[in-house]
Amino acid sequence: MRAFLCGGGSGEKSKDAYEKLSDVIDKDKALLYIPIAMEYDKMDDCYNWITEELKEYNIENIEMIRTFKELENIDLSNYGAVFLGGGNTFKLLFELKLTGFYDKLKEYIDNDGIVFGGSAGAIVMGKDIKPCECDDENKVGIANTKGFDILNGFCIFCHYLNRDEEKNEANTNYLKVLSNEYRIIALPEDDTIFVSEDGIEVFGDKPYYIFDTEQITKIEK
Repeated sequence: MRAFLCGGGSGEKSKDAYEKLSDVIDKDKALLYIPIAMEYDKMDDCYNWITEELKEYNIENIEMIRTFKELENIDLSNYGAVFLGGGNTFKLLFELKLTGFYDKLKEYIDNDGIVFGGSAGAIVMGKDIKPCECDDENKVGIANTKGFDILNGFCIFCHYLNRDEEKNEANTNYLKVLSNEYRIIALPEDDTIFVSEDGIEVFGDKPYYIFDTEQITKIEK
């Protein structure tokens, strides 16, 4: 397993994580970009964003899908990595499961495939996506919100402390209450956690936080 869990940052905030991605990806194969957490009318913007974001790191062979239905016929053995973009987390998880791609991606991850999850793409890698309820609306009505659980029982929350003061306080209070049910890692936009068989490596200079039974632990790099 090799998974990047990005707190939602881009550009310079994710520089070190992108450099690591460039080191481990097989550049003879394309990177598969899946931006379906966003609305369809933003797909052109998504493609422009990913190509600009990664070109400095010599990752230029990028294939992007525009609709969830395209996932049905994807053969992941053809790709050097999968990049799950941000947007509405409920929409992303719903469409991954609706197409059966969820199981395909899980097998890919379990067989040492490389996944980069940004924001919503990181949150679905946790045990459950419930932490995102304070940011995202469940417009798709998904009931089974269980994620890939690659961190042995931890959920993921992104953009932590990157909102205005009132929103940051509301998110903290929500996560504290939810931590009676789930252990949660709250990532700021500057941080990316790289998970592999060798353990966990953290890119970024900001602390991240662990919520567990209403206790908050600040983790410095």
